[in-house]
Amino acid sequence: MTEKPAKRASRVALLEGVDVMAAVVDARSFGGAAEALDMSQPGVSRAVARLEARLGIRIFERTTRAVRLTEEGRRYYDQVMPLLAALDEATDAARHGAVAVRGRLRVNVDALFSYLNLGTKLGAWLDSHPALALELVTRDALGDMVGEGFDLAVRFGHPPPSSLVARKLLDTRIVTVATPAYLKRHGHPTDPRALADPAHRCLQFRDPTTARPFPWEFHRGRKKIVVETHGQLTVNEAGTYQSLCLAGIGVAQMFALAADDLIAQKKLVRLFPDWPDEKFPLYAYHPSRHHVPAKTRALLDFIAGLVA
Repeated sequence: MTEKPAKRASRVALLEGVDVMAAVVDARSFGGAAEALDMSQPGVSRAVARLEARLGIRIFERTTRAVRLTEEGRRYYDQVMPLLAALDEATDAARHGAVAVRGRLRVNVDALFSYLNLGTKLGAWLDSHPALALELVTRDALGDMVGEGFDLAVRFGHPPPSSLVARKLLDTRIVTVATPAYLKRHGHPTDPRALADPAHRCLQFRDPTTARPFPWEFHRGRKKIVVETHGQLTVNEAGTYQSLCLAGIGVAQMFALAADDLIAQKKLVRLFPDWPDEKFPLYAYHPSRHHVPAKTRALLDFIAGLVA
């Protein structure tokens, strides 16, 4: 429920009065409090008077020589000062968190990117930030990032309409591949349209946004063709998809950043190298561009450096 403006304004005024009361106690005089707070002495007197009026008690006994707390004033002072100290401590911690890499950082990350790029490189970065507790949660979709308490997300795909801040990290090529054993059994197609032949088994990958398999597209410059492929098997996890392709079960379309090493090792053969221009983006998301915590900025910069 939204707090009423009048109540919020009253709380602000009360805190201001408490600060003045504390300064008078520390300085043991209204003049000393005025100097410490860079206020006029009448201003200090008025702030204390307003606080007394709101509380309905007299806080100070004042003579020409001394200022001391009344019994009611002492009781209030003893009760409120620990709360004020806790507020100061929380404020300092929040300010420190804006510049220090510390605390808990929860990240929604694509499983394939995590496996290929983070698994072997994250240790040294964590060593450099010992006050940070990092939680990586692999998902096949972005989901409700804010509602689920994520500080950062790293996902393949084009950004959906939302209030999230999206930062493009890279474009990876899409390559079509198969094992030498598969090609020996089913033949080596030289044109993408050959995959429409039922003799070819094409592994399907489910789009988490639509819940349907990704279409098989082929791009060359401004030319694009979409091929209706045949396949008994649909997968929604990149590691399983890759392992099925490496087992020779079918033809696959996968990210070049996952396939290039396997092609170099001759475990996979790239089909249709003259159709090289289909690409898929990788984005990082965070909830707001204002006051981004240092822990979020640090991991985002680290990830951006990995894919630069």
